[in-house]
Amino acid sequence: MTRRGQLIRADSAERLVVVLALTGSAATASVLAVLGASASGTIGGRYVVLGVAALGVAALTAYRPIAATYIYLALLPFLAGIERGALLPLVRPNEALLVLLLAGALVGGYVRFLRGESIPFGRDRLDASLVAFLVLATLWPITSMLLRGVQPVGADLAALLPICKQMAVLLLVRATVVSDIQMRRCLQLVVLPAAAVALIAVLQTLRFGPVLDLLETYWNAKTTSFDENVRGSTTLAHPIATGDYIIIGLILLVVGRLKGMFRSRYWLIPGALLTVGVFAAGQFSSWLAAGIAGAVLLWRFPEARRKAALLVPLAPYAAVLGAPAVLGRLADFQSGELPVSWRVRWDNVTHFYLPELTGHSILLGVSPNSVIEAPETWRQTIYLEAGYVQFLWIGGVPLLLAFLWLSREILRQAGQSRDLPGPYGVCCAGLEVIWWIVLVLTVLDPHLFLRGVGDLLFILIAISTRRAHEREHYSQVVPG
Repeated sequence: MTRRGQLIRADSAERLVVVLALTGSAATASVLAVLGASASGTIGGRYVVLGVAALGVAALTAYRPIAATYIYLALLPFLAGIERGALLPLVRPNEALLVLLLAGALVGGYVRFLRGESIPFGRDRLDASLVAFLVLATLWPITSMLLRGVQPVGADLAALLPICKQMAVLLLVRATVVSDIQMRRCLQLVVLPAAAVALIAVLQTLRFGPVLDLLETYWNAKTTSFDENVRGSTTLAHPIATGDYIIIGLILLVVGRLKGMFRSRYWLIPGALLTVGVFAAGQFSSWLAAGIAGAVLLWRFPEARRKAALLVPLAPYAAVLGAPAVLGRLADFQSGELPVSWRVRWDNVTHFYLPELTGHSILLGVSPNSVIEAPETWRQTIYLEAGYVQFLWIGGVPLLLAFLWLSREILRQAGQSRDLPGPYGVCCAGLEVIWWIVLVLTVLDPHLFLRGVGDLLFILIAISTRRAHEREHYSQVVPG
């Protein structure tokens, strides 16, 4: 069989896996919806349905481990915003889904290992900085507390779970995504769900009743203020996370078109949705991220300057559809002062967090849990909304330095590979743009720890660590 025939066969096989994965995603989402909506059904019957669906998904991922990555990507922005215990006891749905997918993929990998098949899991120069960041974000904070004579409590241990989950996602992707075809499918499964999130954000800011009712039922939109409902909190239950997810999808789509990947005119539809979604998110940080992305893209892709002029006529349409969110945010300045949310954020940082970061605390950290109880009666908790301060709070100077080291390695590797052809080059070029945004905006918010966004960032990091000779080898065989 010729190489072209092998690639066609591989692409056909991969299409089948994607169809099966999306079918599994739809089935999982349907079962979770039944669990949430079926108040009249017995608990036992509902969990029998869930168990059957779980077995089916586990069997699919054991048979085709790459399906685990596809399913997680397809459902990530829709499950990440559901609170712990809302549908399943003690856990978030995306956490339970990840455990299930990892179990299926591990079983499939173990069976292949017993058959003598190689497991495509190589080492990369980025691994040292990843391990250092993991250790200093998990083991070091607990060790630091014990050294200072502070006994960790349940909330401290629970605060370690997000970074552990993100590393588990990274390992899953590293072990399953081995071919250019699979990388292309993964990028498509980032862009399309991001476009769906953007559509939800637009409808939410336009006060579309069915969307508001759905968000209030499953994603606790009813607990947010009217101002946050003017913004697009969507299924991620957080306007900043929504803006980040939309921006990431838009960057990958733009870079893909510049590098000849998303060439079909049908990709203009998700492109338009993502562009409008940036406005609908209603976040100044999202608009700042769009400006940073545009500047880096024009810097790295000079040919984009001519094509950017073609998008100018579309700007008024995006502005009109995103007007409710934009006008709602601009109204915050009518009093001639900074918005209340900005002043509260600054007061929180300066009065509750910075005073604790003195002496040995700034070197060793304070606690892995940055949520503290509020002394006032009008609120219960206070959240730390400053990314670099959060690194110092969790792990002190060592964790901050580990993050900067990781960022340096990511930008180095992405910069070296951004000019490569195919989906790997698209991922690296997109990751370089995205990580510059992370570095700048982490001054304002802990973007690496936001719901859904952190997982997505580590998925892109995992794809970017696939070494060139491995990609060349695995692109010549049938994936899966």
